[in-house]
Amino acid sequence: MADESEPAGARAERLARFQPASGMATPRFSGLASFMRLPVLDPAEAVGEGAGQGASEGAALVEIGLIGIPFDGTTTNRPGARLGPRAVREASTGTRALNHATGVAPYALAACADLGDVPVNPVDAAETARRIEAFYRPLAEAGIVPLTVGGDHFITYPVLRALGAARPLGLIHIDAHSDTDDAQYGDAQSDGSRLTHGTPFRRAVEAGLLDPRRCIQIGIRGSMDAADERDWALAQGMRILTMEEVCARGLPEVAAEARAVTGDGPTYLSFDIDALDPAFAPGTGTPEIGGFTTREALHLLRALRGLDLVGADVVEVAPPLDSAGITALAGAGIAFEILCLLAERVAARH
Repeated sequence: MADESEPAGARAERLARFQPASGMATPRFSGLASFMRLPVLDPAEAVGEGAGQGASEGAALVEIGLIGIPFDGTTTNRPGARLGPRAVREASTGTRALNHATGVAPYALAACADLGDVPVNPVDAAETARRIEAFYRPLAEAGIVPLTVGGDHFITYPVLRALGAARPLGLIHIDAHSDTDDAQYGDAQSDGSRLTHGTPFRRAVEAGLLDPRRCIQIGIRGSMDAADERDWALAQGMRILTMEEVCARGLPEVAAEARAVTGDGPTYLSFDIDALDPAFAPGTGTPEIGGFTTREALHLLRALRGLDLVGADVVEVAPPLDSAGITALAGAGIAFEILCLLAERVAARH
């Protein structure tokens, strides 16, 4: 986050530097694709002075960093999410500068840039986790708010290891699956089986990165391998809102409960694209029927304005499984709505 005492003129100059390319100046289908057509910046440059040396807040050049994590090495069903960041970048070139529903102009509120992709190891989950954490720690120390596009849902765990190192975070998790399994394939003593896209939130709670009493999961549905996945989460104090309860109560009540559970404290937002019904997002590894429409997802996200969001992700977009790019398009639209939430929060700190 930028220094709150930054002079108005200097801030205006910085915001002007980090504007997306306008579709009125160059066609949206031209040039190299970046998230939202934003400038691409090396992470070390984004952090500013002190990179790698415990950079302090106020040194950062940007306030929100959009990052890709092209990893799906822990997917247990249909792979392809490693190609998600590239496809979402391409789809996001169609977004514009103003949210017509909320009136939020994110690039007028926060300096944003595409910080590239984490250099993952596609065949080693533990090594990839170390690389992700190392990539995000300097950003967290500099106060840069990350918006990540995956990649499978495993990637959220090492991101939380960086963001939640100083204090446990709250969580709003929108998904078809609770991702609180203990192990998948093999016994629970094997790191390989405990680090999958079905285990990130169990690992994060166990590591003290999340306060389970400030965690809510929304849209959970479909069959389960065993009751332990749900029972363990409930025993820790996590709130689970199944899709059936969402439908019975309606989006305004669901959003109100999410706000009540997370409260005023720092909170992370994670959106698995399979929260959407496969009619709207077929390109994902573990689709479940009976999910959100894209319109419902937008309304739900807009009802979360004002929360203290310290980071967010959109995961599990798998382009090889997609039809006419509609899942990548949904991922880009969801990412833009989340970017608006993050930008408002950054601006509120000034």
